[in-house]
Parts: sequence; structure tokens; C-alpha cells
Amino acid sequence: MTLIDTPHLAEHDEFYEELLAAHKGLSAEESSALNARLILILANHVGDIEALREAIALARA
Repeated sequence: MTLIDTPHLAEHDEFYEELLAAHKGLSAEESSALNARLILILANHVGDIEALREAIALARA
């Protein structure tokens, strides 16, 4: 599987604003925990270990 690594989200600005709002008022530790939970929720939604491995590799690049 090849992940889409070019802009693909129609409402990218809206998503970014909502993501920032979700972190507003959180400590660094709380913000990291939110990110971890979000990653796990989205990974569960994707449900494909190969896609997740590719995503990790892209994120590390």
C-alpha cells in the first residue's frame, strides 16, 4: 500500500484550527497524551498494520 502523502484533506485549515483548539489550555504532558490518544484512535480506524508502518516511516523522514 502506498499512502497519500500530498494534500488530500478538503478542510485542512478547519482541521488544523480544531486540532489547535483541542490543545488549548493543556500542559505539555496533557498535550502529548491527547496526541497519543488521537494517534491510537486513528490507527484503529485505519486498521492496516502495513499502512501504519508506512505512516511511521513517512513521519520519521
